[in-house]
Amino acid sequence: MRWWVTLAGTALVLAAAAATQSWLDRHFLPSFLISRQAYVGIEMSVRVAFAICGFFLIFAARRVASLLTVRALAIAAAALLALGAGELVLRTVRLRPAEWQAADEEPRRQPDSRVGWTFVPARTGYSLSGGRTIEYAFDASGYRVRRGGQAVDRERTSIVFAGESVMFGDGLAYDETVPAQVEAILGVQSVNMAVYGYSTDQMYLRLESELPRIRRPEAVVMLFMTALFGRNLDDDRPHLLRGGLVWRPAVQHGRLITLARLVVPFRRDATVENGIAATREVLSAAVNLSRSRGATPLIVVPQIGAEAEPERTLRRRILDDASLPYVMVQLDPAWHVPWDRHPDAWAARVLAEAIAERLRPPAATAR
Repeated sequence: MRWWVTLAGTALVLAAAAATQSWLDRHFLPSFLISRQAYVGIEMSVRVAFAICGFFLIFAARRVASLLTVRALAIAAAALLALGAGELVLRTVRLRPAEWQAADEEPRRQPDSRVGWTFVPARTGYSLSGGRTIEYAFDASGYRVRRGGQAVDRERTSIVFAGESVMFGDGLAYDETVPAQVEAILGVQSVNMAVYGYSTDQMYLRLESELPRIRRPEAVVMLFMTALFGRNLDDDRPHLLRGGLVWRPAVQHGRLITLARLVVPFRRDATVENGIAATREVLSAAVNLSRSRGATPLIVVPQIGAEAEPERTLRRRILDDASLPYVMVQLDPAWHVPWDRHPDAWAARVLAEAIAERLRPPAATAR
């Protein structure tokens, strides 16, 4: 038993030494919810904890082994029973992707067999955000509108906005959102078809089904953030396979495995590489779809804070390598909704101005 303890301690020490920052950056992707500084701090803390535990096991192997000899079987049996019981209990809970765990969270969502979920149409909901009550109103198509009872005019010349909660305007009144502010600047109707928690695949699937319903799309603005790239690697939602964008339904994993992936979001090299290629293909398809409808495509890339090397690498490999039309917009980390990391009204204004500048006709720019 003693040599097993020594071996375990050595493994922990070696793991702490091998997990360099470059290795961690490859396998733990940028996070929207945690700043780069905090993320690196957590990773360093775990490495230090591994090293301390490893050295303790090595130098106290005899004492630890004597304790484990008596209790090893009881501990192992208890652990197995706890894991089994935990799995059974969690199976009674209806699991959704992490971005849609609360069924009655406002704005309300409903299941959709092709895209995973959409907003409940023809409904108005209210949510407290940053000390304000935010009204979320939707027309019969599930597009966000200024107030209940209004509807997007699908016959008018429009700028279509696709994405997730940042593009939708989480925590923002309608007039503060990016689409609404672009409409105010350019004087062209904005169609906000973004939906909370979407991956790039889901954004494209919704755009594919909804864009043909807009009679005269002038432009299509799509959101991509390297901090949200990890969603594109998840298969617990409808997704598209690279090499033809073949649709696949959500995959249901064991509950404990799902929970473990949330706590430790480790990604294999092959998974990341496949995700990069698939995301590049999906965005290329979205650009081509927009052009086929006579619309100018534009990918907006909000960058909150300084762009770290892992984010820069993802952006270049996904967008630059495919020569996709995009505008990167630098946002101050302080420009966020109170008690939330979503961009605030001023950040939305900065994004809207950058988008409008790219979409404004050359003659108007010259004047």
